[in-house]
Amino acid sequence: MMHNIHIMSKLIFLGSFIATLYVIPKIQGVVIFKRLMDNPNERSSHNSATPSLGGIAFFIILMVTFYFANPFDEYNEIMSFIPGLTILFVAGLKDDLVVLGPISKLLTQTLAAVFVVFHYKFSIETLHGFMGIEGLPTWLGAIIAVFIIIACINAFNLIDGIDGLAATVGIIIFSGFAIIFFIIDKQVLFLTCLSLTASLIGFLRFNLSKEKKIFMGDTGSMILGFMIGAMSVRFLALDHLTLQQLPFNTENIPYVILALLFVPLFDTSRVFIIRILHKKSPFRADRNHVHHLLMDNFKLSHRRTSFYIGIASIITASTLLNMATDSNQYFLFSMVMVINFSFLAFFHFLEKRRGNTKGHHKSGKHKRTKTP
Repeated sequence: MMHNIHIMSKLIFLGSFIATLYVIPKIQGVVIFKRLMDNPNERSSHNSATPSLGGIAFFIILMVTFYFANPFDEYNEIMSFIPGLTILFVAGLKDDLVVLGPISKLLTQTLAAVFVVFHYKFSIETLHGFMGIEGLPTWLGAIIAVFIIIACINAFNLIDGIDGLAATVGIIIFSGFAIIFFIIDKQVLFLTCLSLTASLIGFLRFNLSKEKKIFMGDTGSMILGFMIGAMSVRFLALDHLTLQQLPFNTENIPYVILALLFVPLFDTSRVFIIRILHKKSPFRADRNHVHHLLMDNFKLSHRRTSFYIGIASIITASTLLNMATDSNQYFLFSMVMVINFSFLAFFHFLEKRRGNTKGHHKSGKHKRTKTP
């Protein structure tokens, strides 16, 4: 079986990559022919109508991957993914084409999460000593799991604001989970993460293109966020014996997940807090995201911004993962706080700097109009 998994992993990775390169142009052709383009507005990062249904490819390729990965599905986990993915696929399509209300979107995300959590292998029964917490009531573990999945869906959806960013962050996250699930021999999860990584690499070919550009849209970002959330929950739900195969202290497992998901979770929590402090809806769109501040302050292109955020994500994840191997949870908590507040201070400075620059420009314009 181990020999078979090596062969299958190569086939799924290569097949998912090639399939993405084949399917995306077909989607582009239909979208352009039917004029289902994403038209720019005042917040858009693009200047012309652009196809935005690239996420359809992720759904199609995942379904095909499940077919080939099914022989490795020891606990029938694939069946827990399919209903949620289908629900989010339909909801994402409607949101990309018509616009879905925030309440309707939240309800569909909750329903999708419930289908996953209903599977016994996604039941979080303990936090393995994290913050002194051992056993959890079944109902509390289910609530935590649903919350994690919904948080990941929305966090990933919110970072999809510029070319290449969501795909780059997704590649880092799914690669991390693929390595973890390979080490502990969770074969179907490993193959699924491998397929998503390959699909995102193929998608970058078009997302970063000037002539053949396409966005993943809410269809893609919700599907990817859902799978990230599901993988996070599955990792938390592993038993103590399985987790001992990993080089991390079991009490640090939540920090391992935080290390992989740091960028989307940091950005989402930051903008939500800012909006609430300004007495605005946390779901109201603005230009306070990390990528907006970097682009506006340093005049960076989409590619450079995505690259720098990707590098920061890798460095942060590597640092926290390395500390999770031999540090106790309280030291690790202190380091997470130091990293978090350092980033908060940096981006607060960028936000103030951008505001001062805008004020200076406005003042300068005003003076010039008065000058004869």
